[in-house]
Amino acid sequence: MDKLKRFFANKYVRNKYVITFFVFLIYFLFLDDMDVFMLVKQRNKLNKLQTHKIEMTLQLQETRKELQMLNNLNTLEAYARSEKFFKQNDEEIFVISYE
Repeated sequence: MDKLKRFFANKYVRNKYVITFFVFLIYFLFLDDMDVFMLVKQRNKLNKLQTHKIEMTLQLQETRKELQMLNNLNTLEAYARSEKFFKQNDEEIFVISYE
């Protein structure tokens, strides 16, 4: 109890500017709309979105390469047969899938 009395007897603790500073500090750190927890959450969301952007950029580059390859008719036919299961009039296609 003696330590507590000495703490509050300190001139810095009784100073109205120090008290106001700590009240605003607590308010801005924990009670405001953009508190520390919200900032951390937003930072994590930003990192996830940047990662997703990089993945989408790589996928876009891959798709553009395939599109340029499909300008050739032979490549277009091979792609249509393997990926889309297209066929010519006189042939049949059997798709075997394993469960």
